[in-house]
Amino acid sequence: MVTTEEQLGGERRATDRFPIESELRYKLIEARRMAETGLGRTLNMSSGGILFTSGASIPVGRRVEVSVDWPARLNGNCGLQLVALGKVVRSDAVTAAVRIEKYDFHTRATAKVTVAAGSSF
Repeated sequence: MVTTEEQLGGERRATDRFPIESELRYKLIEARRMAETGLGRTLNMSSGGILFTSGASIPVGRRVEVSVDWPARLNGNCGLQLVALGKVVRSDAVTAAVRIEKYDFHTRATAKVTVAAGSSF
């Protein structure tokens, strides 16, 4: 009998990964408080996880909240931000992989430009 893992050539992921590269902010969570924050960049993403650069080793098993500016816009004009909560499942000196436990999309604040009456631009 051939297992699903063998059919996939040893691939254990249940969802497809997409090479989305975007800035990312992360917060390590410790006993319901934010313990440490950092910046990184996503390397790839799926509905089940995110691989990102972290600049430092993040302990496996730690809970983390990640925020990513989403490339698509709501109704074509409102920026979105993916906010995901999960656990670090793999980490080295420069990257971390997080298994997403729950996520949500938030609208992103955009800069307002005010033009004075009678001004030309």
